[in-house]
Amino acid sequence: MSIFGEKKMAFLQQFFHTFLATILFFTLGCQKQTTNESKVINLSAWPNYVDPTIIKKFEQETGYTVNISNYSSNEELLAKVQAGASGIDVAIPSDYMVGIMVKLNLLQNIDQSKIANAGLIAPEFLSRPYDPSNQYSLPYGWSTAGIAVNRELFKGSIKSWKDLFTNPELKGKFSLLDDVREVTAAALKMNGHSVNTTKPEELKAAEKILLEAKNNVKMFTSDTIDALVNKEVAVAHSYSPDALQAIRNSGGKIEYILPEEGGTTAIDNVVIFKTAQNPEGAHKLINFLLAPESNVNFVKTVMGGPVLKTTRELLPDDLKNNSSLFPSATLLSKYESIVDLGEATQLFDLLWTKIKTE
Repeated sequence: MSIFGEKKMAFLQQFFHTFLATILFFTLGCQKQTTNESKVINLSAWPNYVDPTIIKKFEQETGYTVNISNYSSNEELLAKVQAGASGIDVAIPSDYMVGIMVKLNLLQNIDQSKIANAGLIAPEFLSRPYDPSNQYSLPYGWSTAGIAVNRELFKGSIKSWKDLFTNPELKGKFSLLDDVREVTAAALKMNGHSVNTTKPEELKAAEKILLEAKNNVKMFTSDTIDALVNKEVAVAHSYSPDALQAIRNSGGKIEYILPEEGGTTAIDNVVIFKTAQNPEGAHKLINFLLAPESNVNFVKTVMGGPVLKTTRELLPDDLKNNSSLFPSATLLSKYESIVDLGEATQLFDLLWTKIKTE
């Protein structure tokens, strides 16, 4: 063989080895990237609604990493998903929003064979109208919406939505939830109307209340714990878990009031989006969140209503007998779940735009 032939053979061997090394490098790199990605779960939830210690325990036991993002309303979560926030694996929307997401084909089926703890859920939280067969959702917790008062800042009487909306002493001292259906519901209940009404005259009356009240509102926020504890507001339209956390964080200086006209109650549910990057990890996280220890911890730390059959009996007496956490059946009879109103939802959206812009 000539020297040129030897050089050609050496070149080909070197090229072949380099080619194999390159392929191996990229193959291993892709495998490593895929492995890393499969160990990440993106969870989107209400603020202060998932205990970090439970998430940390899940990460330690499973090797997964859970990234948590927040939203202030069901509508904000929906807008994020529709805008292409496909990185979300698991979210915790409220009842009526589950129904909307099902109609929009945004959710994938939950494989209940992978959720062993689903059998522990109390039956009253299952088979709800927004997902009759629980094909797409499982309950995570429940809550009410009412009025929280920092008694160091306001010592007056508040028993009703009317007291909140019309008391001149509260001008510039109270906040409303940044949520169209919740805020409208409060005004509707003040007038004795259903939170799900679509009657133009009832919505117009609610709009009038809110436009007048807007002049006295300091802020619209759904994260009310800091606002109350740090004395940014004296009174806050608040979800019960936030109000009860604020009571604890303030050493009992805050009071949570369920308005006498009634209000809203909600079941929040875990769902998996069709665009989820890690459905396997999503199922494992949901099963962990529905474990007995997790649900007890949820009540103790988040102060949300439990969904498992045995949770209440495992709570300490101060929580088990807490009438704000477990309102009487008589009081709850005045409270309604928000439902999906289909095309009539536009009536609320138009009202909300007017409230926010005028």
